[in-house]
Amino acid sequence: MSAAPLVIGTRASALALWQARHVATLVSSQAGVPPVELRHISTQGDVQGEVPLWQLPGRAFFTREIDRALLAGTVDVAVHSLKDLPTRLEPGVTVAATLPRTDPRDALVSRSGAPLAELPSGARIGTSSLRRRAFLARVRPDLVLLELRGNVPTRLERMQRGDYEAIVLAAAGLARLELLQHVCEYLDPEVFPPAVAQGVIGVCARAADAATLRWLAALDDADARLASEAERSLLARLEGGCQIPLGALARVAKGKLTLMATVCTTDGTRALSARGDAAATREEASALGTRLAQELLERGAAELIGELRGVQAVEEP
Repeated sequence: MSAAPLVIGTRASALALWQARHVATLVSSQAGVPPVELRHISTQGDVQGEVPLWQLPGRAFFTREIDRALLAGTVDVAVHSLKDLPTRLEPGVTVAATLPRTDPRDALVSRSGAPLAELPSGARIGTSSLRRRAFLARVRPDLVLLELRGNVPTRLERMQRGDYEAIVLAAAGLARLELLQHVCEYLDPEVFPPAVAQGVIGVCARAADAATLRWLAALDDADARLASEAERSLLARLEGGCQIPLGALARVAKGKLTLMATVCTTDGTRALSARGDAAATREEASALGTRLAQELLERGAAELIGELRGVQAVEEP
């Protein structure tokens, strides 16, 4: 009798499918692994594709249905862009692997090829992310910020047909879809910090499913795990019940972990930043994120977050 297949749950967008197939290839390369299958699952974020994300109540718009299928046993593995995954996971779900991080930066794509500083005043910029809107408003308050939903190819098509002068996308997604030729500028993370865990693929499984966890353990990248744990610990401490325009980036080098973070008001008029470092261990990574979040709160981030209460700052995948 053949072994039961290992079923991977994924959204059906081009980027989600690329990520799921990539994980399937990595898993299948191991000796003795059972057959691997993909199962497409529609999420709330897919169904309500025309509604601005910040107007939707709740969280986990692009992951909840997949993780619940995981808990129900319909799938064995869930593949996500880690930046979409809430800091509080569904009980019984664990992040079994974090794949090596791709470029975490945001990228500007413009019709004219102009970088952000050279876009004309009043240029229309498309993005559904409140984080991107906040930092765009901080750097270029003269631009017109418009909502933009849809998968990566759809967004590029809408810009090219003239709906926007420019759009901002994750460099990692463009790289995975072989669309980097469209990038006009990679935005400096010191000025335009990326979303928490941007560029990292997270692979989830049932916490009690030892057989599946065995196949996923080999995929885990230590540096991506440390960086994402620091950033997600920071976000978990800051959220306080609502999501916020927060950019953060952790890096690992020579046994040291560094983390920088900025929280910004949605109109870009006020921002608070912090940075720190720690030994590159999982315990220290989590502690570093919590410590920097506490520093930001003590310096006034709680007031900024209070103003944002009830506003959902969701990142579009």
